[in-house]
Amino acid sequence: MDTFSAPHFTSDEAARKFLSGLRWPGGPVCPHCGVVNHAYAIERVGKTGKPAAFGVYRCAERVCRKDFSVTTGTVMERSHIALHKWLQGFYMMASAKKGVSAHQLHRTLGITYKAAWFMAHRIREAMRAGGLVEPMGGSGKVVEADETYFGKTSKRQTHRTSGERFINRGHKGPANKRAVVALVERGGTVRSFHVARADKKTVTKIVTDNVSREARLHTDESLLYGAAKEHVSSHEKIRHSRNEYVRGDVTTNSVEGFFSIFKRGMVGTYQHCSEKHLHRYLSEFDFRYNNRIALGVNDEMRANNALKGIEGKRLTYRQPD
Repeated sequence: MDTFSAPHFTSDEAARKFLSGLRWPGGPVCPHCGVVNHAYAIERVGKTGKPAAFGVYRCAERVCRKDFSVTTGTVMERSHIALHKWLQGFYMMASAKKGVSAHQLHRTLGITYKAAWFMAHRIREAMRAGGLVEPMGGSGKVVEADETYFGKTSKRQTHRTSGERFINRGHKGPANKRAVVALVERGGTVRSFHVARADKKTVTKIVTDNVSREARLHTDESLLYGAAKEHVSSHEKIRHSRNEYVRGDVTTNSVEGFFSIFKRGMVGTYQHCSEKHLHRYLSEFDFRYNNRIALGVNDEMRANNALKGIEGKRLTYRQPD
């Protein structure tokens, strides 16, 4: 069966019903006052005398009485793109392991490239984890930490993270590249961070803020993690300089596997990403990794989980970030 043959992928009315059921299982929720299931449907009439919009509700609370729809207060608010195409876009980006380019969205959905580019960023915003999150690696679990460098920075760097001046003028190494630090709970989730500078102070703060004190920390022999051992139950290193990649259960293969997927997607699918948007792409790759098949999440469930994150994350076109 064709992936997009489901009713909510072909009809705006069906898409609105589907999204309403996903967001409001207990009935419409007013985004203005928060009252549940105390609203009634209204029909707006345009200048031509025909209905201008469907799926619009009016809050029945006397102190509120404001109109809203299922997209009010979400990344899709005030969008002129058909709602069923939004749902197709969510499914495409959630199901593609290495992402979907804006050009592919533009061609498949039949929308302009500009609309597809902004749709993709709004979907990434919906995929971004929000709110308070628990520390990783509780109960003695293993958390792997590593850093990588991808793409050129907007500002030229002249010194290494150790404070030494760069000597190598070639293309290898971290010189003038964007730093990304990632934490992976083995068999679990990932959290990645784009940092202006991957130095010892920054990396230590990331570890202490996100890793449980009961966790075992596995890293390579980088000196950046030296101070982190005071904040975890144990810090074990793998020595890549000696061609050592696994020693017992000590390894960084999980975090390196995540970086591999991220870089293949950025190079093969997206090809270019400005530094100010890098954190959004990291949110996208984090989301798919944290909702992968190995954790019991299929493509449909992953797309629905992304749709559950649309609320309270409106992103306007002229917003600098």
